[in-house]
Amino acid sequence: MVYPRVMPPPVVTVLLPARNAERTVARAVTSLLDGTLRNIQVLAVDDGSTDGTRGVLEALAARDARVEVLDGGGHGLVAALNLALARAASPYVARMDADDESLPRRLEASVAALDADPRLGGVGTGVELFREDQPVSPSMRDYAAWLNGLTSAERLHRERFVESPICHPSVCLRREAVVAAGGWAHGDFPEDYELWLRLIDRGHGMYNLPEVLFRWRDSAERLTRTDPRYAHKRFIWVKARYLARSREVAGRPLTVWGTGPGGLMLTRFLLAEGARVTRFIDVHPRKVGTRIHGIPVDRPESLGASPEDTHLIAAVGVRGIRDEIRATLGALGWIEGVHFTCAA
Repeated sequence: MVYPRVMPPPVVTVLLPARNAERTVARAVTSLLDGTLRNIQVLAVDDGSTDGTRGVLEALAARDARVEVLDGGGHGLVAALNLALARAASPYVARMDADDESLPRRLEASVAALDADPRLGGVGTGVELFREDQPVSPSMRDYAAWLNGLTSAERLHRERFVESPICHPSVCLRREAVVAAGGWAHGDFPEDYELWLRLIDRGHGMYNLPEVLFRWRDSAERLTRTDPRYAHKRFIWVKARYLARSREVAGRPLTVWGTGPGGLMLTRFLLAEGARVTRFIDVHPRKVGTRIHGIPVDRPESLGASPEDTHLIAAVGVRGIRDEIRATLGALGWIEGVHFTCAA
């Protein structure tokens, strides 16, 4: 179907950077255009492609006035996103990657959720992972299941330091909130996770719609697997930066549960942010009773009733341990978000 060149202002503008995505980008854009929300704009940023991506995008724009092609100049994802954000005039902006697929109700449901609650800065959706070459890895399946469970602003807020709590290309954001926060930030860190934590730090709620409305491609070429900005260390740095300044933690002495590599790295970053760590908790018999970085290591049994003078950071990354720590602390009367925070 060819749409007329005179269109009403869009309700939502989709920011879609693309580089060398000739094989998949038409399906990505078409999945948006075929959705139930018709009053949209797609700003497709050709970010220095050397294949036929630009031609595919221009053909789509020629057929549908809702598509506009921008030249990103090959400056990278963050620059492409901010370029498109500056051109958007709609109340909402959504993300899309050039190799994923939106299901028909994705934008309609996202806009409805944001319309219904002005306290929200953005919403993601439930996601379905897919690959064409091999099965999706168990770790990615676990991550998607965790994301799909963050279906309230309260739960996402409570678990925001565990991992990045929203699938970036599934998100729909309040444009005013993103612009006021300064857009996506450049740096050697994951730009999506940093933006979610920054928006939450500024008082905006976020959560994932319970309905699966997005097909998220898992591939060996994903930036999260190839770009050092998404290395585990950089995620922990972002956590520490916002954890140290969070309402739960700022100014309080901290206990860190976990002296493995992740817990110690988080502790180093917290100390660099000016936090004060006074105790470690661990179950390893050779660690209990020692000192690490001058900080004493105690066993979980040393913890008493919910304290008023410290906040505990659970930083054990072993699968299943988070729930065990929650159960142990809950039995002592500790309240998550008040007395302790999970950060792994």
